[in-house]
Parts: sequence; structure tokens; C-alpha cells
Amino acid sequence: MNDAMIKDILLYLGLFIVLYVIALRIVRRFYKFPAPSFIGSFLDSRLRKTVQPPDGIIKGSGIREGMTVMDLGCGPGTYTIDVARSVGKDGKVYAIDIQKKMIEKLEKKLERKENNDIVNVVPKVAGAYDLPFPDDSLDLVYMISVLEEIPDKDRALREVHRVLKKNGILSISEFLLDPDYPLKRTVRRRCERAGFFFEKSEGRFFNYTVRFQKR
Repeated sequence: MNDAMIKDILLYLGLFIVLYVIALRIVRRFYKFPAPSFIGSFLDSRLRKTVQPPDGIIKGSGIREGMTVMDLGCGPGTYTIDVARSVGKDGKVYAIDIQKKMIEKLEKKLERKENNDIVNVVPKVAGAYDLPFPDDSLDLVYMISVLEEIPDKDRALREVHRVLKKNGILSISEFLLDPDYPLKRTVRRRCERAGFFFEKSEGRFFNYTVRFQKR
């Protein structure tokens, strides 16, 4: 295979991806639903972590040792393990997803030998409208390419506001290839409307994290 053929293949592949994302955006504009469990392998792939590196997510979100954190819309636990190690033995990660199959994927991951040291993750099946936590109980809630999948975003954000402690952190991370990708200003407007105060943002147009605080 010569260089010209490789370039043609990459060009057609790029065009296919662009058309695929456009088609998905059109569908998602009218129908909001969580990412289906059968794409869990992609969500948990090396490619996904290359696009959205865990270190960048953790740093941009303000996740620190000793925190009690919620991974809302955790899926198969793409970032849950990394965050669990970041908060350390004195911290805790509640991994929440509305789909039981996604939680089962995470539980299987936690059973792997290389993850035997992880004892601070609590997986739970729950929806964003009725989080199983008391008021003012969590230090930080993060969502990675999740908020736009939720039909009633305002209701979900109000519920997150309820469970966060005073000065608690809400972190929203997005990347351009996601069919539900929102602009930073859209995320900021929604979160401020729910009572959060903008703190900072990191990253660029393609891949960013926006951080808010409950005051």
C-alpha cells in the first residue's frame, strides 16, 4: 500500500466520521438518552483516554486526596479507577449510572487483579433526578460527556446542587467528537442558572473542563 492510498483511506475515514457525528447530532437534538451499554468498550478504550486523558480530567476538576466524590454517569468506569486512586484511602468515589449494565461492567473491572487495591469505590444504579445522598454530603461531583444526555438538565443540576456541600465543586468535561457536545458558554449558562458560580475552565474548544462552586 503506497502513501497515496493511505492518504485516500484516511480522507474517507475522516469524512465518514464527520458525517457520522453530524447524523448523530441531528438524532440527539430530538431524542435524549444515555449512551447504550453496548458501546461501553469504546467508552472505556485507550482511544477515549487519549482524547480525554484522566490526568487532565482530575486536574481540571480539582479532585484531591481525601475528597468524597461522585462520578455521575460513570458508564463502565472509564475514569472511576483513576479518580479513586487520586482521592486515596481517605477519600471515596460513588460511581452512579442509570444503567445497571454499565454498573455491572464497572464491578467486573473492580474485580480484576490489577484493581485489588481499589477499595474506595461504591457503585450505585441511580438517576440524576433522584440521587441517593443526603443534602450537603459530597465534596465534588463530576460529569464527563454526560450532562447533555440528560433530558431535564436543570432538574439534574438542582439535584447535584442539593447533595454538594457548601463550597463543593461541580465539574463538567466535554469533547468535540461527542454527538452531544455543547459550547463552554452553554454549559456555563446552565450551571449558573442552577445556582452554581463559575470558578475556572481548562482546555480548548476540542476538549475542555469547566469547574463551578456551590456557595
